[in-house]
Amino acid sequence: MLKPNLIFETNQIMVFQQQLGPWDNLNHLFVCKSTKKACIVDPFDGEYWHDFCSSHGFQLSEIWLTHSHWDHVKGVEELVNITSDNIVIRCHILEQERGYKFNGISWWQHQEFTEITQSFGAMDFAIHCTPGHTPGHVTIIGNGLVITGDCLFLGRCGRTDLFGGSQDKQRQSLLYLRDILLEVEDTSLVLPGHQYELSDGSNPTTLKLVDLMVNNEALNSIDDEVEWNNLPFLSFEDDLSKKAKRQKARNS
Repeated sequence: MLKPNLIFETNQIMVFQQQLGPWDNLNHLFVCKSTKKACIVDPFDGEYWHDFCSSHGFQLSEIWLTHSHWDHVKGVEELVNITSDNIVIRCHILEQERGYKFNGISWWQHQEFTEITQSFGAMDFAIHCTPGHTPGHVTIIGNGLVITGDCLFLGRCGRTDLFGGSQDKQRQSLLYLRDILLEVEDTSLVLPGHQYELSDGSNPTTLKLVDLMVNNEALNSIDDEVEWNNLPFLSFEDDLSKKAKRQKARNS
């Protein structure tokens, strides 16, 4: 088995990263060192993470979903089926607007552009509701990490033209997040949901927050409405976009 990379470690936490699937999904597993409990964020391959945790003596006890697009939830059912202990699944309830449901989910229910505290093991994380890419997308911040899913990539942000997306709310989310991130330790590690090449030709899978705040094209455009609306990565003319338009028509 291809082993995930240990990308971050403190006295409290270990964080592993692995790219899985054809869409360059970046999966992140964090482990509470005092309890040996593990949480997987957006699992693409359930068996992969189950086997890794089992071989290292970690108890995979929770699944956190930044959002409910197929490539971010693909491994959920498999993990539930092969995990002997009850595994907790957490997702924001606004993802139900896209039709996402799964038996037994513990739904975060706070308002858009607000946060709640979620405990895991001996640690606390801030769960920020940052809609735009999807209705209930969340950004997870704490313990030296900023897990952005598809809300914010290292050089830009996620598209807003899929079913349930909103270009206006994405901009609001980034305005909200910028204020939050300015109060976060600038050495925090940003972990996006996908790997995309940056404008300088580099292609990292993590970035220090201080570098993201300076170089992210989406964040640098949110104060100018015209510049924001002209960003080329907010929408695409592709099959996914056409499917989203059909879904919206059926639900209107």
